[in-house]
Amino acid sequence: MKEHITLILLMTFLLACKTPDKKTTLPFFNTPDFTPVWIVPGDTGYNTIHTIAKFTFTNQLGQTITNKNVAGKIYVANFFFTTCGSICPQMMGNLAKVQDVFASDTGVIVLSHSVTPLHDNVKVLSDYANKNHINGKKWWLLTGDRDAIYSLARQSYFAEDASGYTKSIDEFLHTENLVLIDKKGRIRGVYNGSLRLEVDNLIGHIKLLESEN
Repeated sequence: MKEHITLILLMTFLLACKTPDKKTTLPFFNTPDFTPVWIVPGDTGYNTIHTIAKFTFTNQLGQTITNKNVAGKIYVANFFFTTCGSICPQMMGNLAKVQDVFASDTGVIVLSHSVTPLHDNVKVLSDYANKNHINGKKWWLLTGDRDAIYSLARQSYFAEDASGYTKSIDEFLHTENLVLIDKKGRIRGVYNGSLRLEVDNLIGHIKLLESEN
């Protein structure tokens, strides 16, 4: 998995060097294999770029969060569970840097979806947020219908890459991927959240997106 994400990042930079005439700063990702595609307004297919499906979940503050709450914002999506003792602590710790860098920037949000929502209710998520110094205005921990979370993760965010796209809804979801979404709900990057270097790249790419028209 780590090698796969690193290869994607390398491809992104190499292809960017070959397309200096493109006005977009980052590629789009329309398929679960995360093949980067550069499309600018006016190009064929620009109006059919893959976007994240509508969703409705609840955050650690008990607030209903839908796709409307992130419309016009740049956000990072990931998937975790509060009792995870493997990749989640490192991934969430690295995401804390994203929270801190953009602390005063209302145009950047982090969405962390629980993959064990029956356990991770609002109270559990609230306690987790307090323990880990998560800012409820900047970073939302989401719970809700398990099938809806898993479907959104695999079919919209391509959270487990191509290997997870066709998995059964009953198969456990576990991934270190962080997915970067632009102001129009389109995928613009994927990063290994357990690696600090890739989170640094993510932060740089968020800043590039902020400069896009």
